[in-house]
Amino acid sequence: MASEAVRQRDESRGRILIAEDDASTREGLATLLRGEGFEIDLAEDGEQALARLQETAPDVLVTDLHMPGLDGLQLLERSREVLPDLVVVLVTAFADVDTAVQAMQKGAEHYLTKPVQLDELLVVIDRALERRRLQQEATELRARLKDRLSFDNIVGTSPAMQAVFDVIEQVAPTKASVLITGESGTGKELAAQAIHQNSPRAKAPFVKLHCAALAETILESELFGHEKGAFTGAVGRREGRFKQADGGTLFLDEIGEISPSIQVKLLRFLQERTFERVGGNETVKVDVRIIAATNRNLEAEVASGKFREDLFYRLNVVNIEMPPLRARPSDLLPLATHFVQRFAKENGKHIDGFAEDAIERIGAYRWPGNVRELENIMERAVVLCDGRLLTAKHLPAGVGAATRAGVRIPGSTMDEIERHVILSTLEACGGRTGQAAQMLDISVRKIQYKLHEYGIVFQRTTVSKPPES
Repeated sequence: MASEAVRQRDESRGRILIAEDDASTREGLATLLRGEGFEIDLAEDGEQALARLQETAPDVLVTDLHMPGLDGLQLLERSREVLPDLVVVLVTAFADVDTAVQAMQKGAEHYLTKPVQLDELLVVIDRALERRRLQQEATELRARLKDRLSFDNIVGTSPAMQAVFDVIEQVAPTKASVLITGESGTGKELAAQAIHQNSPRAKAPFVKLHCAALAETILESELFGHEKGAFTGAVGRREGRFKQADGGTLFLDEIGEISPSIQVKLLRFLQERTFERVGGNETVKVDVRIIAATNRNLEAEVASGKFREDLFYRLNVVNIEMPPLRARPSDLLPLATHFVQRFAKENGKHIDGFAEDAIERIGAYRWPGNVRELENIMERAVVLCDGRLLTAKHLPAGVGAATRAGVRIPGSTMDEIERHVILSTLEACGGRTGQAAQMLDISVRKIQYKLHEYGIVFQRTTVSKPPES
């Protein structure tokens, strides 16, 4: 029954509580509003209305001003204590400007006189509910953005990521240009957002542009804007990303892809903080911090003459190298858990964690697409999961193809082969590191270091993954 009530409410235009001591007026309003698709609750006086508020949590309260006991103004104040977002409409037979002002000051949405015109009442209710919906969406959006862009949301306890966090914390409050390097999918944009969010520019725009996705002429216009008639199709002046980011941060992704002519103009901006729109002569000055990112080796590009050395040094005031996922194996399960929890919430599922076979395959895979690939695969796994644990069957066949049970040669890296050899030997030795070290002709300390790097703990009789948190 409860689920049916929820379903009916979702399909209605909202729930309205009518507080009115006159029975004919109360029933008449109820009939009219039910006919417009609203769910209706009724109360004969203010005290009964207050009790009904706590029971049903309506969207709108339509209350008479003059009622025995708790009158409309008192009900308005008490109701806002119970439901701060409640839409309250007061109705009275006597038009009183002072009372109307008082009601609005106390938070009433509107003040109507009897006899109530249905069209007028509907306009008031619909407008108020729409505004409340937009406010709720804006609040949720801000909360999601704050969570997504917060510094703490970059998951990672590995030494490699701790080093990244340290640099972000130090560089964020400054004005220095930052060059973020690393393979595709390592989280370069997220690092740029974290720098912006933790900087004095956090309340100003964070504007981003993917340089590799645009042709040279379009990229120039996107960056600097253009004047009317600058080229075919330029029907009016258009502001570019630099102007849009004024006071904030401009994130230029794949900076290694820009042409020599764009490099010259970007260098000029970094030197003088000014530019001209395409087709214009007016010099525009803005206050913009540049954060650039690339998966290319820009030093090699400079050496080969493909990228300007002076621009490289202007961009590379502070460098942040985002480590590939394979270099931070201890972050694999925390990251995977983070994504599973997020996608489970989005899809209305309850997933407790990973089965052992899924942990095995996640740990054995090389993750060439890095964090982005892990995120996509965890979303897929959550969608396919039909129980409380993610198992190997929910992962793509290619994930963890090279496992401890059978490393592929050729096809596996030296790191994967070394991992396989160490863990297999430990299992054969019942978890005795001394015996395993002797068999492998390496030190006990190296085995312990490698186990720490893999994020694996062991007892003398078995090797196991750490318990899920």
